[in-house]
Amino acid sequence: MPIVWIPSLLRDLTAGNERVVVPGSTVGEIIHALDQAYPGIAECLCDAGTLRSAIAVVVDNQIARKGLDEPVAEKSEVHFLPAISGGS
Repeated sequence: MPIVWIPSLLRDLTAGNERVVVPGSTVGEIIHALDQAYPGIAECLCDAGTLRSAIAVVVDNQIARKGLDEPVAEKSEVHFLPAISGGS
């Protein structure tokens, strides 16, 4: 099953766990499985059925360009990161 790295701001929802293992073959399925195990986490990651604009997802060191439909392999690592913005 994929390993999911939890950002520090959401670790209170995962009992302090930095990484968890959940089933899923897409980012959307991963988020659903996370929410089943750790209720409330989907609300922090998604808004109206899409990823929140303040969240970036990285699957196996590649930014997930397909959002919730991004494929996830059985041995993938998935990172949810606060999106970085700024500059002028």
